[in-house]
Amino acid sequence: MISRFQFVDDHRATFEVKRLCQVLDVNRSSYYKWLVGAETRAARRREDQVLAEEIRQVHGESGGAYGSPRVTAELRDKGRQVNEKRVARIMRTYSITGIRLRRRTRTTVPDPASSPVEDLFQAVPAPGPPAQRTDTNSGRRGRRDQQG
Repeated sequence: MISRFQFVDDHRATFEVKRLCQVLDVNRSSYYKWLVGAETRAARRREDQVLAEEIRQVHGESGGAYGSPRVTAELRDKGRQVNEKRVARIMRTYSITGIRLRRRTRTTVPDPASSPVEDLFQAVPAPGPPAQRTDTNSGRRGRRDQQG
């Protein structure tokens, strides 16, 4: 999927940036801000690729068992200063997964011999007509009554 900013950048030689931004409902200032940040995004992408290779190496050494917390700990032991959330994001992006050894424990198992519970809601009678409001203010007039 291509971003609208990328579309404007791809077609700016053919059409005016102003016109493209109007058609795509993009602020021109946002487009130019995106354009300035392109180099930073490319540098981050390269750093992520380098980190992904390091993660693959640590993950391979563990026999594919380590998840993001253990991979992060191993990278920190090797002297790499890295955040676990970043490691988890990169592992998700590059489809690197650890082994899940724990099986899910089923805590509630229905007893096949037990009988189903009665439906008590069908026994409740249908509600009657709405209650009539009785005026308890005998002789006292409210604000609205005094205006007219």
